[in-house]
Amino acid sequence: MSNKTNKFSAADYGKETEVSEENTFYFGKENFKWMLIGLAFIVVGFLLMMGPDANTVDGKFDPNSWNDGIFSIRRIRIAPLFVVIGFAIEVYAILKKK
Repeated sequence: MSNKTNKFSAADYGKETEVSEENTFYFGKENFKWMLIGLAFIVVGFLLMMGPDANTVDGKFDPNSWNDGIFSIRRIRIAPLFVVIGFAIEVYAILKKK
């Protein structure tokens, strides 16, 4: 037999412990600020990806023509980089302690 002691006594039974309101929510203002910054990066990245598709020339669909604009540095390199940076910021915002 072991002589373990109980942390709670009979006098503690029925007492309610008070939890402060400020400690009930994990995210603080800093977390939300970083989440909004990350969301802004993601939105800007997707906006930078917008443009005509490969068969659109001068705003009109033409299956016999090819638009090289889909391979622009903005749509292939910069926009996805913004999206990835935005998701990285979101992960940081979620994991950051208050």
